Amino acid sequence: MNEEMDTVFCGTRYGNVMASRGSVIPLFVEQIKAGKDITVTDPNMTRFMMTLEDAVDLVVYAFQNGKNGDMFVQKSPASTIGDLAQALIELYQSESKVRVIGTRHGEKLYETLVNREEMAKAFDMGNYYRVPADNRGLNYEQYFSVGEERVSVVEEYHSHNTRRLNVEGTKDLLMKLPMIRRDVLGEEMVQYPD
Repeated sequence: MNEEMDTVFCGTRYGNVMASRGSVIPLFVEQIKAGKDITVTDPNMTRFMMTLEDAVDLVVYAFQNGKNGDMFVQKSPASTIGDLAQALIELYQSESKVRVIGTRHGEKLYETLVNREEMAKAFDMGNYYRVPADNRGLNYEQYFSVGEERVSVVEEYHSHNTRRLNVEGTKDLLMKLPMIRRDVLGEEMVQYPD
């Protein structure tokens, strides 16, 4: 921490924000609107489901509660890609089918947001995990004789072991997205001046 300015450096970590650039949702919607099959690499893959509002709330929470070096992670629900595709098909009342195309190079079955070593020291803050900075010295010799037993018994936090949404739960969350509400309910999106 910079003592003169009381500046705190902390961070947030999350998977893709729903309907953002890294999200598969806009692709699935585009395929549905074009009357095409939805191309899914593996329907059993899970991904965290986080709205833009959730992401902003996470940043604000970190701003209000962070200590120097902290990392904050929201406890987000997850959905399988198969359930996500089915939820969109049902919301859009589409005749599209799901076509499994196979896992792409480097694609993971699930997303990990907090590894075991971090979980061993993480603080449960209700809706969030706070992972404090690792301020241990670099004297690795001591770890040749004594390790941290707790790391061996905790599980990492990932999209396979978080709260899992079914198709109906995924539909409910998708309906929080302005692009989906516009398409499904005909709601106009608010335009902000430049």
